[in-house]
Amino acid sequence: MSGDGGGGGGGSGSSSSSSSSSSPSAPGRFADYFVICGLDTGTGLEPDELSALCQYIQASKARDGGGRFISSTAEGENFEQTPLKRTFKSKVLAHYPENVEWNPFDQDAVGMLCMPKGLSFKTQADAREPQFHSFIITREDGSRTFGFSLTFYEEVTSKQICSAMQTLYHMHNAEYDILHTPPTNHKDNCSTIEDCNGSSVSKLQRFNSYDISRDTLYVSKCICLITPMSFMKACRKALEQLHQAVTSPQPPPLPLESFIYNILYEVPLPPAGRSLKFSGVYGPIICQRPSTNELPLFDFPVKEVFELLGVENMIQLFTCALLEFQILLYSQHYQRLMTVAETITALMFPFQWQHVYVPILPASLLHFLDAPVPYLMGLHSNGLDDRSKLELPQEANLCFVDIDNHYVELPEDLPQFPNKLEFIQEVSEVLMGFGISPEGNLHCSEIASKMKNLRTCDIVSDKRNGNIGGTTLNSYELLKENETIARLQALVKRTGVSLEKVEVREEIGVKKNIKVQCDEEEFKVYQLNIQIREVFANRFTQMFADYEVFVIQPSQDKESWFTNREQMQNFDKASFLSDQPEPYLPFLSRFLETQMFASFIDNKIMCHDDDDKDPVLRVFDSRVDKIRLLNVRTPTLRTSMYQKCTTIDEAEKAIELRLAKIDHTAIHPHLLDMKIGQGKYEPGFFPKLQSDVLSTGPTSNKWTKRNAPAQWRRKDRQKQHTEHLRLDNDQREKYIQEARNLGSSIRQPKLSNLSPSVIAQTNWKFVEGLLKECRNKTKRMLVEKMGREAVELGHGEVNITGVEENTLIASLCDLLERIWSHGLQVKQGKSALWSHLLHYQENRQRKPTSGSFSTSGILLDTERRKSDTSPAMSPLRVSLIQDMRHIQNISEIKTDVGKARAWVRLSMEKKLLSRHLKHLLSDHELTKKLYKRYAFLRCDDEKEQFLYHLLSFNAVDYFCFTNVFTTILIPYHILIAPSKKLGGSMFTANPWICISGELGETGVLQVPRNTLEMTFECQNLGKLTTVQIGHDNSGLYAKWLVEYVMVRNEVTGHTYKFPCGRWLGKGMDDGSLERILVGELLTSHTEVDERQCRTPPLQQSPSMIRRFVTISPNNKPKLNTGQIQESIGEAVNGIVKHFHKPEKERGSLTLLLCGEGGLVSALEQVFQHGFKSPRLFKNVFIWDFLEKAQGYYEALDQSELVPEENWQKRARIFCRFVTAINNTSRNIGKDGKFQMLVCLGARDHLLHHWIALLADCPITAQMYEDTALIKDHTLVNSLIRVLQTLQEFNITLEASLVKGIGI
Repeated sequence: MSGDGGGGGGGSGSSSSSSSSSSPSAPGRFADYFVICGLDTGTGLEPDELSALCQYIQASKARDGGGRFISSTAEGENFEQTPLKRTFKSKVLAHYPENVEWNPFDQDAVGMLCMPKGLSFKTQADAREPQFHSFIITREDGSRTFGFSLTFYEEVTSKQICSAMQTLYHMHNAEYDILHTPPTNHKDNCSTIEDCNGSSVSKLQRFNSYDISRDTLYVSKCICLITPMSFMKACRKALEQLHQAVTSPQPPPLPLESFIYNILYEVPLPPAGRSLKFSGVYGPIICQRPSTNELPLFDFPVKEVFELLGVENMIQLFTCALLEFQILLYSQHYQRLMTVAETITALMFPFQWQHVYVPILPASLLHFLDAPVPYLMGLHSNGLDDRSKLELPQEANLCFVDIDNHYVELPEDLPQFPNKLEFIQEVSEVLMGFGISPEGNLHCSEIASKMKNLRTCDIVSDKRNGNIGGTTLNSYELLKENETIARLQALVKRTGVSLEKVEVREEIGVKKNIKVQCDEEEFKVYQLNIQIREVFANRFTQMFADYEVFVIQPSQDKESWFTNREQMQNFDKASFLSDQPEPYLPFLSRFLETQMFASFIDNKIMCHDDDDKDPVLRVFDSRVDKIRLLNVRTPTLRTSMYQKCTTIDEAEKAIELRLAKIDHTAIHPHLLDMKIGQGKYEPGFFPKLQSDVLSTGPTSNKWTKRNAPAQWRRKDRQKQHTEHLRLDNDQREKYIQEARNLGSSIRQPKLSNLSPSVIAQTNWKFVEGLLKECRNKTKRMLVEKMGREAVELGHGEVNITGVEENTLIASLCDLLERIWSHGLQVKQGKSALWSHLLHYQENRQRKPTSGSFSTSGILLDTERRKSDTSPAMSPLRVSLIQDMRHIQNISEIKTDVGKARAWVRLSMEKKLLSRHLKHLLSDHELTKKLYKRYAFLRCDDEKEQFLYHLLSFNAVDYFCFTNVFTTILIPYHILIAPSKKLGGSMFTANPWICISGELGETGVLQVPRNTLEMTFECQNLGKLTTVQIGHDNSGLYAKWLVEYVMVRNEVTGHTYKFPCGRWLGKGMDDGSLERILVGELLTSHTEVDERQCRTPPLQQSPSMIRRFVTISPNNKPKLNTGQIQESIGEAVNGIVKHFHKPEKERGSLTLLLCGEGGLVSALEQVFQHGFKSPRLFKNVFIWDFLEKAQGYYEALDQSELVPEENWQKRARIFCRFVTAINNTSRNIGKDGKFQMLVCLGARDHLLHHWIALLADCPITAQMYEDTALIKDHTLVNSLIRVLQTLQEFNITLEASLVKGIGI
C-alpha cells in the first residue's frame, strides 16, 4: 500500500466504491488489520513534520522573496501557537496481524491517514468528543484499501510527557513576552490600544495554559480498521462499541482481544448480493453487499452531502467532476471530506474518476496542490474559516468546495449539465420525500427543523389526514410556507418546469411493514442512498442509450491496437454529437474528450463477451438494453424529453429483502487462549493488547467451511475475478493501464518519504506528463482542422472532425493554465498565465528598451521594394503587448481567466501563439522570480519542445477569436487602389463603400475624396465576404477605374483583397456606378522560422480577374466548349461540396457563386461563347441579350398562346425577375445585373429552366453564331442536368448581393 488515495488512473479506474484487494489469494475476510496509533512515550514529544515543513516554507518564502502558497495548516503550526495547539508526531503503536501478503502493511500511509494532523493535546477544560473518519489508500496498481478510524482522548500518565509540556509552556511564554513587548514611545493612540490588546491576550493565554500541578493532560489516540471493502457503517459501529467498552464503568463481557480477533479472522466479507450479521461488543452489526447486477457498493450517507451543499451546488460540482476539472474540497471535518469525495465519484456510475484522488491530503503533502493534472483532493481547513487567506497555486480550472460554509466556487465557462432543471427537480422530489430541503441546511432555520419533523411520506400514509395512502400528494400545497420550495418554485417558473405536482413517493417500508433487521434510521439511509444513486445513474443510461452504435471496434488485432492506442479513435464523436439535442452539446462535446469517457470506451472494446465484462460495464449495459426495449425509438431520433428514473422500486426491494432476512451470521466472539492476568481492564484506557493471540488467525479454515453454504464457496473463485476484485493479474487491466497513461502518469503521491528528491521526482513526472499531453492535444487539434488531407498523410481516422473546435481550444487553454501554474510562486489574480503576462507588461513599461525587437514589434512585411509602387498597407506590428492591450480594451471580458483565454484565442488566430509565448519566456529574470526551480517553464528542453508543438498550429487557419467575440468593436483599415494608368487623379465624384461579413455589414461609408486609405471602427463583422463600392456620379470627371480594395481587421491582422479591375462611371464599361466585389483572405507571410529576415516576402500577384479592363470584348481568350463545360462542372461541384461539409467548416458561399471560377463567371462564359460581336468599339453585354429575350416573351404573352402551359409560366417568372432587376434603384451595371440574376436563379432553383427557355428563344438565333454552345442541344441538355443538381440545396444569399430587390 503505497501512497494515499489517488483515483485509479490509467484504465484500472477502480471506482471509488467498488475495488478490493488485488490478490487472488485474499481470503474473504471482513478486515485485514486492526491498528492503534498514538503517543509513543518512549520517543517522547517530537514536533510533527508539519511544523518542520512550515519552517521550511517560511525559510523558502524569505529566500524567494515572494509570498508563496502557504495553507492555513502551515500557518497554524508556527511557534506563535501555544504548545497545546501544536501538533506532535503520532506513531503506529501496534497493528494486528503483523502482515498479510495480499495487502502489505504500509506504516507511513496508515500513520499519516489515521491521524492526519498528528497528536493533539487537551486539558480537562476542553471538549474531548471522539471523532470518526474514513480514508482510502490507493496502491500503485490503482486498487484501493479502506481505513476507518476513531480518535478519542486518553489521560497522559507519563510524568516525562507532562513535564515536557510544562517546559514548552515556559519557553513559549518567555518568547511571547520578548516578541510582544509594547514599544515605549507610542506614535499614536491606535497602536497603544492594539498593543494593550495584544498583551492582554497573551496573559489570557497564560491563564488557559497548562499547569502541571493543576491540570490533567489528555492526548489523542486512535483505533482503526483496514478493510478491503468500504463497509463504513459497520466499521464505525464496531469501533464505537470497542471504545464504549473502554470508557464504560463495567468491563466488557469478554476481553477486547476476543472481539478484535473475531472481526479480523472470523467475520467473512459478505459475498455479492448477501447480507451478514456479526457481533460487536454490545450489539449485532449488520452489513449488506449489492449483487453483481446492482449499483456497486457505496456506504456513505448521500443525505449528508445534500444537506451540506444543496442540490444546485451538488449538480454543479458533479458537472465539474465529470469534465475533469481540478476539485479541492475544504472542511474542518475529515469525515466530511471523505463523504463528499466518495459520493461524487460514486454518483458518476458508470464512469470512474481517472486522476489523482486524495480525499484527505495530509498536511505534509501540501506541495501537491500545484500538481498540474486534474485532481480531486480534500484539504483540512484546521478551523480557518476565511477562504481568502488560502492562497492556491492554480485557480483557473479549479472548483473550490467550502463544505462547512455550503459554498462552491466554480471555474469559468462551466457548461450546463443536460436537462439540469428537470434533473434538479427530480432529485429534489426524492429529498423532500425524506424531509430534506433541496437547498441543503443553508438556513438551519425553524423551517428546516419543521421540515425534518414533517416527512411527507408519513403524511401520505396517514389516513387521518384525509389522504388515501399511496395517492400522490400535492405536497406543493403542504409546503407553500417553506421558503426553500418557494425558491425552487421561482427557479422552476422561470424555466417552465412545473412543480405544482411534485410527486412524493410513498416509502415501501411504510407500506408493507416488512421487518428489516436494522434500525429505521439506518434503513432510511439505505433507501435515500439508492434512490438518489438510481436517479443519477438513470441520467447516463438515458444520455448514452445508443452509445454502442458509435464505438469504433479496432480493425486490427488487440496487440497492435494497444501499441497504437494513442493514435486510435475509439468512439465516433462527431456522429454521436450530431444525434444529440442542441442544448446538450456544450456539455457532451467536452465530456467526450475526458479521460474517464475514453477509459470507459476502452473497457467496452476490451470486453467482447459477457463473462469477460467489467462488472460496472455489465450493469450499465443491461440497463441500456432495458431502455432500448422500453422506448423502441430509432437511435437517430434523439429527443430532449426528460425521462424520469423507473428503477428505484426494484433497487430498493433488493436491499430490503437482504436486510429482512440475514443470509449469514458470523461466529460469536469467544474466549481466546490467553495468558492469565493479561487482558486486564482499566476504565478510560485502551489496553495494550496481547499480540500473540492476535497475530495469527485460526490454523485451519474450518470456520469458513462450517458456516458458508456450499454455493458461496463454489462461486467464490469466479466472483473474485468478476466482481469488484477485478484487478488481479488480468492482462486486460495491465494493457489498459499502459495504454492509458496519457498524462495521468501520477495518480497519487507517495505518503512516506518527504525528501526533496521525492518531491523533485514527482515534479519531473508532472513535467513529462504535461509535455506528452501537449503533444497529443496539438496533434488532435491539427487533425480536427485539416480533416481529410491530414488523414491521407496518415493521421488517424477520417470521421473525427466535427467535435466542437471550441471544446478543443478550451482544453488547450486549460492545459496552458496548468503548465503556467506548475511550480508557481508569485501570482496575482486567478489566472497564472495572465498573471505572468501582466508582470511582463509591467516590466516592459518600466524599461522600454529602445531597438530591442520585443517592444518595437517586428514588421511582418518589412520594407517594400522601391520599384514596387502599387499602393499597399503599412504592415501591422507583431507585438505581444499590443495584443494584450487589444484584450484589455474589450470591456465584455471581466475576469483574468477570461482575458487569458481571449489572448490565447487571438494569438492562435494570428498564428503567433508559439512566438508570443517564446517572447514571454525569454525574460529569464522574470521567469526565475515567478517560478520555482522545478517548474515546467524552467525546464529548458521541455519548454523548447512545448513551443515547437505549438508552432504546428501555424499550419492551419483558426477563427477562434473572431467567431467567439462577436459583439466587440473592431477597427478596420481600408485601402482602395485605383488604376494609375488611366487618370484616377482627375476623379471628381464622391465615392462610398460598404463592407459585409458573415456577422453583419457596415452600412454605407462615405470615403473622403482623394483619400485612398481610412480606418473606422464597427462591431465585429466576422469573416469578410463582399465589398460594395460606388460613387454619386457628380462633377466633371465621374469615371473611376478601381483595381482592387483591401480591408484589414486591425486586431486579428486578417487582410482581405477584393479584386475589381473595372470602371465605375456612366458610359464607361457596362455603365455601372457601383459594383459588388467578392473577397478572399490573403494568407499571411509570417516567416516560418522566427529569425528576423530582411528580404521582403513575395507579393501575391493580383489574380488575373475576369473581365479585366475591357477595351473591346474581342481581346478575351476564346474558350472552347469543352473548357466551358468543365468550368461549369467545377463551379457546381464547389457548391455541392460546400453543402456536404458540416456547417462549422463551410467557407463562403458568395465566393463560390460570384468569385473567380464561381458559378456566375462560368455561366458568363456559356453566354459569351459564339456571341455575335457588333461593329467595332461598341460593346454588347449579355444583359442586352437577356433584355431582348424578355421583350420577346412579354410580347408573346400578350399575342398568341403557346400550347405548353409550363413554358408560359417559366417565361413569365423569367420576365418578372429581369424587370425587377432593371427597376432596382441601385446603379449596378449590366454585368452586375447579370450576376444578380444568376444568384437569384440559383436561390430559387430556376437556372436550369431559364437555360432551356433561352436555348429555344428566337432571339438566340439572331444574336448567336451557329457554333455557339447555347445552340447545341446536347451541350445545353448536359448543362441543364448539371444545374439541376443544385435543386436539393437551400441556397441563402448574402444581403449585399440582392439589396434593393423585392423578390
